[in-house]
Amino acid sequence: MDINEKYFAGFEHRIIDTGEVKIHAWCGGTGHEAVLLLHGHPESHLTWYAVAPRLAERYRVVIPDMRGYGESSKPHGLPDHSTYSKRAMARDQVFVMEKLGYQKFHIAGHDRGGRVCHRMMLDYPEKIKSCLLLDIIPTLDVYNRTDREIATKYWHWFFYIQPEPFPETFLGAEPAYFIRSNIRKKTIPGTIGKQQFPEDIVREYIRYYSEPATVHAIAEDYRASATIDWKLDMADLGRTIQTPICCLWGSNGNICKYWDVLDIWKKLANHVTGYGIPGCGHFVPEEKPETVIQELEKMIEANR
Repeated sequence: MDINEKYFAGFEHRIIDTGEVKIHAWCGGTGHEAVLLLHGHPESHLTWYAVAPRLAERYRVVIPDMRGYGESSKPHGLPDHSTYSKRAMARDQVFVMEKLGYQKFHIAGHDRGGRVCHRMMLDYPEKIKSCLLLDIIPTLDVYNRTDREIATKYWHWFFYIQPEPFPETFLGAEPAYFIRSNIRKKTIPGTIGKQQFPEDIVREYIRYYSEPATVHAIAEDYRASATIDWKLDMADLGRTIQTPICCLWGSNGNICKYWDVLDIWKKLANHVTGYGIPGCGHFVPEEKPETVIQELEKMIEANR
């Protein structure tokens, strides 16, 4: 059985050409409200295997692979890294939603997907009804508040941004080892062997990561964060996000050890709530899907 048929029964596979890239997305559900779910690194739409089908019982759900990830296009990055700027990645997703018939919608993003959501709220505030951010703080704060301890835990933020092809050469050398060790390091011990990370989904992540184009795209995603995204975010520091935001993070993860998540987001947005989830690491959608579903439903119902 196809893995998408197994986990997203009833969802329709769409390939949407934005003019720059082709975005693969899976769409399902019923209802008047639509929600876009964006995955993080180094994963794909499969991140939402335990969340999307449940949400689809009440809402229209769209789960794409962002540019550079999964089945979607992986163009080679331009010298200024704008190919993988969060502005470009946000533009992709707005185009996808418009093509599917949604002019206004809710969004949720984990990890890198959360950074795309951040940019969507800045560039398309009239379209975004609410936003759920999972285990992130803004990109500027990660770089500005880094010390020795944070740099040790978030080493990949500084390794990935080295000039091509240095990080690509090493990151793509052992895809299976990288994917499995990445999950182990960011979850509660033993999680990868349990149902939160089904083996067939882990193998799909490894398959994607075995493509040199994927590894390059992911490195470019991070290079963009340290260059063009930095400039765009700096230019928007005076703006206040009006979209209602809920922030969730793993209480056993790294983010809350180093930063006050709510305090940081409240400096950038007017309507921010959230909390740390006990017994949870970085991969919130897989580790605590029930909490994600619960908070997403609350956000959607409160912001129809």
